[in-house]
Amino acid sequence: MSQSLLHSRRTFLKQMTTATGLTLGVTLAPKAMAVARAENRTGQLTPNLFVTIDTSGDLIVTCHRSEMGQQIRTAITQILADELSADWQRVSTVQAPGDEKYGDQNTDGSRSIRRNLERLQMAGATAAYQLRMAAAKGWNVPVEECQCVNHQVVHHGSGRQADYQTLVAVAAGLPLPEEGQVKPKARKDWQYTGKSVRSIDMDAVVSGNTTFGQDVTLDNMLIAVIQRPPVMFTQAESVNDSAARKVTGVKKIITLPAASAPANFKPLGGVAVLASNTWAAMQGVQALDVSWSTNEHSRYSSSQEKKRLIDTARKSGEVVRKRGDVADALGKASKTLEATFYVPLLAQAPMEPPAAAARVENNHAEVWTSTQNPQAARTLVAEVLGIPEKNVTIHITLLGGGFGRKSKPDFAAEAAWLAREAGQPVKVIWRREDDIQHGFYHTVSAQHIKAAMDNEGNTTAWHHNTVFPTISSTFSTEADSPSAGELRLGFIDNPFDIANMQLEKGKAQNHVRIGWLRSVANVYHAYAIHTFADELAVAAGQDSRDYLKKLIGKPRHIDLSEDGAEYDNYGDPIDTYPIDTGRLLSVIDTVCKAADWDNRHAQKRFLGLAAHRSFLSYVATIVEVEIDDDGRWSIPKTYVAIDAGTVVNPEHVKAQCEGGSIFGLSCAIGQITASKGQIEQTNFHNYQVARIQQTPRQFHVDIINTDAPPGGVGEPPTPPFAPALANALFAATGQRIRELPLPLAIKRA
Repeated sequence: MSQSLLHSRRTFLKQMTTATGLTLGVTLAPKAMAVARAENRTGQLTPNLFVTIDTSGDLIVTCHRSEMGQQIRTAITQILADELSADWQRVSTVQAPGDEKYGDQNTDGSRSIRRNLERLQMAGATAAYQLRMAAAKGWNVPVEECQCVNHQVVHHGSGRQADYQTLVAVAAGLPLPEEGQVKPKARKDWQYTGKSVRSIDMDAVVSGNTTFGQDVTLDNMLIAVIQRPPVMFTQAESVNDSAARKVTGVKKIITLPAASAPANFKPLGGVAVLASNTWAAMQGVQALDVSWSTNEHSRYSSSQEKKRLIDTARKSGEVVRKRGDVADALGKASKTLEATFYVPLLAQAPMEPPAAAARVENNHAEVWTSTQNPQAARTLVAEVLGIPEKNVTIHITLLGGGFGRKSKPDFAAEAAWLAREAGQPVKVIWRREDDIQHGFYHTVSAQHIKAAMDNEGNTTAWHHNTVFPTISSTFSTEADSPSAGELRLGFIDNPFDIANMQLEKGKAQNHVRIGWLRSVANVYHAYAIHTFADELAVAAGQDSRDYLKKLIGKPRHIDLSEDGAEYDNYGDPIDTYPIDTGRLLSVIDTVCKAADWDNRHAQKRFLGLAAHRSFLSYVATIVEVEIDDDGRWSIPKTYVAIDAGTVVNPEHVKAQCEGGSIFGLSCAIGQITASKGQIEQTNFHNYQVARIQQTPRQFHVDIINTDAPPGGVGEPPTPPFAPALANALFAATGQRIRELPLPLAIKRA
């Protein structure tokens, strides 16, 4: 087999030696590892393998999360190398396949560190304890007198020291430590964690010496490009493939099964052209003449749906959070303000479109793919092939961006199904056009906010109704209302300290596949809330920063149950991760100091501010804009302050703040529309994402140094960007823009 090796030769050789090295399972409780280790002794696959020390003494870290540019492979390696006091030059990283033994491998929700830091620390600490025990036994000294220092165990009393290589065989045969014997290092002793360690993948990526999903090659493999139905859940009524079959290199043409509601992660169906090379497959699929059926979604029009959503948002909805008496406060107000906000469909549009290669033989399937969720891919592949999950292996390549799109494994299932039908390996390539026109979109949203003010300009009431087709419709045909999971994303957890607050949701029908996009519902909720907060400040004649802080109120922990609201806090304990307005105020103060907010008018600079808590982290963003004589805006500088609790790699957090902000900019200027049920955008020429000339020329990022538990990093920088930009454009032009996409040129009012 000449398939591309997914790892370096050095790593491959290390893997081959693992069977004779020291291999430790990982759970929070050391005793629980006994089962895993016993299985390993008998040569079976060992659950929760994260740490291996080979017979040369080198450390091999198994990364169970997907690498899509966020440098999680480096961060996980830092954590484990730290606990093992490893020599960084003797550390390597391998990618785990999709397997439930690693726990949840779905790399989304900004939870790779916050859900894994402690267990990974215990994994490394347990391995270190095993090595210390081995040395102590050989030297006949208490294990407490032995320390791990730079890849050696050292006994300071006698001056003896031993390299890990000399201890592996003994350590592998020792009993596991009792619970309580192993503790992670104190923060003050961290050698790698909390430091800006360089990416372990950087050299290979920039030199082209690694493998992404589109790169995988298998022996005797065909390339497949699929013409998918233009409207969701329609199917091919007739197929004329005579012209396609004349294209040199085209080998087979196969019609896939049509999809039906609910969408789940299933393939959409369509007609696949399989060829000996990519160009032939692309030419062949363009030569197909396919007649498609119609259904109720064929009447879907973005403009008509926009009107329906806005009408619903302006009506009363279902109350999901209530405090005080909003109607009474509005009736007694000195001034009322109201506004409607609209955010269109968006596409994740990762730089590398989805791809998957599969081989199906003897009731077993192997898939190589750029997936964020290998376990979901394994489940779906088994389902479409009708084979047990244990017969499916998912190999994870590097991802050229994901942003939520690659959490859905429909493309892996396409490759597996076609490989079985073709009787040979098949790689399915999604062209950019396929990705833009047939993805799982960020849902469209309409929101209406009405507020009351007293004579001093204080906001006394806040009434907010949000309406959008729910992601739940992807999994249930009955779902027509925002889910609790979506409402928790920047809506129901509104941090404002307003005496009267009522939050409502409305119903909406779905006509496209909906899926997660970086920051999910936080994107449109943050846009409406923080654009409107700026409007309130202007109406009150007060400074935007000061007014936002007044809306947030005094530092406190918010208990949403007091307002009758359901809230699951991103699945983590509220006691550990409270809604802490003090931290939100802190990032506002930090970013305003960095941007010299108080002197902006004197300096004739136009700044916009927004601050948002999401995925258990706090981010404040200030965007500065310039406007030329033709109204074209540009961003000379953006300022970001983030409090994400404990940080593993500050440089990576800074990069996430920059990348997340630019992604937020793309959300602000892009839109997906539909006519007659078909997506109108096809590629980057008509789906706007941030170009170089639109991105900030400079970034300033402040990372708040704190010992708090780690929060998310990948997604939190995105939500505040669009409202901060819109507020900056208002400061510069006097034009208040409540609908996205933002125009690229705006005349002063």
